[in-house]
Formats: sequence, C-alpha cells, structure tokens
Amino acid sequence: MAELLGEVLPGSMARTKLDGLRDGQRFVLGPDGLPDLRVNYCLGSPKWRRLAWRTQRDYACSLMVWLNYLLTIGVNWWDADDEVASDFLFWRVTDPENKGSVETGTFAGDFAGLKKFYALAARFGITDPFADMDRPRIVRHADVKWLDPGGYARWVDLGIRGFDLHGRPDPWWKGRNDQRDRAFCDGLYGTGLRVSEWASVVLPELPAYDRRRGFFTCLLAEACAKGGYGHKYWMPRSALRGVLGYVEGARAAAVRRAQAAGRYERITGRRIVLTTHGTHSVTMSSLDGGSQKEEWNDVGPETRMLLFRETAQGLEPVALWLNEDGLPRDTGGWEHTFDVANGRIASLGLENFTCTAHMLRHSFALRWHAVGKLIKYARLGHLTDDEQRDFREEVGDTWHLVQTMLGHRSVETTKSVYLEPFRTLEVEALLAHADGFPVASFMADVFAEHPWVRTDPLEVGR
Repeated sequence: MAELLGEVLPGSMARTKLDGLRDGQRFVLGPDGLPDLRVNYCLGSPKWRRLAWRTQRDYACSLMVWLNYLLTIGVNWWDADDEVASDFLFWRVTDPENKGSVETGTFAGDFAGLKKFYALAARFGITDPFADMDRPRIVRHADVKWLDPGGYARWVDLGIRGFDLHGRPDPWWKGRNDQRDRAFCDGLYGTGLRVSEWASVVLPELPAYDRRRGFFTCLLAEACAKGGYGHKYWMPRSALRGVLGYVEGARAAAVRRAQAAGRYERITGRRIVLTTHGTHSVTMSSLDGGSQKEEWNDVGPETRMLLFRETAQGLEPVALWLNEDGLPRDTGGWEHTFDVANGRIASLGLENFTCTAHMLRHSFALRWHAVGKLIKYARLGHLTDDEQRDFREEVGDTWHLVQTMLGHRSVETTKSVYLEPFRTLEVEALLAHADGFPVASFMADVFAEHPWVRTDPLEVGR
C-alpha cells in the first residue's frame, strides 16, 4: 500500500538534494518504497501550503485513501477516469462490503481534497476523474447526537473520572490523566469550540481568573480556527477553574518529569518565547537566531507546539495540553481519550451511552439555545396568546445568539444542523419551565424521549 508519512524527519531537509521541499512537508511513498515526484510536488506546492494546516492534513488523508483504493483495483492515479471515481464514491459511502464506509459529509471532504489535488496535477497533463461529479449533498442531522447537562455529567463521572454506577469512585479505576481529560472535556462543553481549536490554545491566551465573573471573553486565533474564521468565545468560570487546576497540578508534574529527563532540549526546531504582550501578541526567537513579534492570531498550531518559555526550572512548553511525558499533545490524541471513556462505560453495562468531542459542541449549542429561550420567554410571559403566537414566528435573535457562540459564518448552519430537537418545541413548554431557569431539569424533561438526545441513563425511571 501507499504510505503517507506525516512529516519529514526534523533536519532531514538539510540532507536532501530535492529543490522546493521544506521541513515538516508531508510526502508519499509507493509500495515499492519510492516516491512519486508528481504527487509530492502537489503536496509541497505553494497553493497546497497556503491551505490551513488542518485542511492540508485532512486533504492528505483523503488522498491516501484514494491512492490505496486505486492500488487495490490496479489503476494508476493518473489513468483514473470518471467511472473509477463513481465506483470509489459507491465503495466509500454505500458499499455494504466496506466495513469502514463513511457518511456523505466525510466524503464531501474527500471530494474537495481530491479536486484540489487534481487541479494541481493538471500541470502534468493529468485529467481530473472527479470533474463531472457533483459535490455530495451533506445530510448531517441523522448523525447528530446531544447530551443534556445531566447526561454530560454522568458521562464524565463514568468515563473520565472513573466512578461506578452508584456515583462513587471505583477502586479499580486505573486512569492517570483524569484531571487533564476532565478539564479538556469541560472546556469543550463550556465553550463550544471544536476539538482542534480548543487543543491549540496556549497558556498566554488564558484569561486571568476572577471569582466574581461567571464567564470570560476569549479570542480564537484565525490561524487555529476552522476555515480561518477566528472569533470570540466565552469560557465559563467552572471550565477555567478546571483548566487552571490542571495547569498547577497534573500539567506541572508532567513538565517536571520532562525537564528531569531532558526531553525539551532534544526537540529540534523549538522556538523560545522572549516576551508576551498580554493575550494578543508574542515576541519569539526566529529561525535565523534573531527575534520576531507576532500576533497570536497569526500563530498556527504547528508553531505553537514548538514554542517554549524559559523558567527557573528549565524549559517549559507554551502549549496548554500535554501528554504524560510532558510533550505537547497532538489533536489526534483526544480521539483516544473519548474511545477509552466510551469503552469503560460500555464495560459497566450501559449501552448506547457514548460521547464524541463533536457531540459536546452540539450539546453546548443545545444548552445555550435552551438558555436563550428561557430568558426570552420569561421576559415575555405576560403576552397574550395572539402575541405569543406572533412572537413564536420570530426566533431569529435566539438562533443568532447560538450562531455567535459557535462561531458559525451562517445562521442557517446553526439552524439546520445543530438544533433539530427545538424545531417542534412549543413556546408554552418553555414558559412552563422559565421561572428560575432550571436548565438541567428543564432539558432532561423536555428531551427525555427524543431519540437523538442522551440524558443521564441512571436517572431515567427513578
């Protein structure tokens, strides 16, 4: 099979004679161990490198799926035609023999990446086999799941904190990263950020803690945001408190272990933070031995993982999230966290009670839509039936509230994908629960029977 190497080994570019390559550039080796220079030209071209780093990664993975598929059917990538492309679509999405089939949304990403690849390969006289294929229509709602507040709290207790079904610490629990993992999950659920966005945050971007404040306004860097759409986000006090507890506890211990082992000194290409200017900019060492000032808004995830600051105890990463060995945690590592948590819950005998990182983003949206509705209707509970009916038709400001908090460019995305359970919710149901704003009990009651919303399974029927 073809093999995608995530990046060139640090420093190896100094030993290669191929022009135009750079440190960290992805490349492909064929089954014979030799590179296809046309493929690698596309992966290293300026147009490819101008893509966001996550887009580069995702498109490269889509390309590998395509190349390996062609290898199994004996077709060269430069000879593939529209019939082969159609067969690939069927195999990737529909074929019952493919145990690893994906949803149309995932294939839409493959499609975009392969279109980009063949557009670059056109300079070699190669025809795009996907040229006449329409972009797949993404139907997401059937794949969307939510956790209400009670369901989320139970999932964290069982999967992350190692509690048993009676709400007590399990003496057989062997988790070592529960403080970090809980802080990370609470941050996802509390801010609505995507997992890659929350994973990219660095220490200087954290707001100063103030116990008098319920929420803290933060800024997601454009270089770390999906589609380059940086935006404000709001971190609850409870989430920030968990993050700071992790920084002072498990994270500090991991840093000390790494310093004692000398791990940070062995990292090639590391950059030293010389000065930070509030939460907005940073002066760091440059590759030529000098220094440069950059806005955090322009510093991407790859650079952030190479940033260190000098302390009295030695070097320390600026990245917030670290592995046990003290090295910055790659975004993909969080998938393992959720897999382990879901596996533990399944071992306790609870079926169909799982969570993914993106579910927490959906759940954040659901919760804030509930809050927005409760506040709005509590203020307007004095309206007549006719006035309430008119008001029910005007829901734009609540949708736009959640759009802003999620960082969506379009409110239609918010409406059509994230908040389907609210489509049939009546104003009267909200008004009945508005007094005092009991969000958790309200959502557990309203969505108890909804097939896509997961509540606390141990409270059902009590």
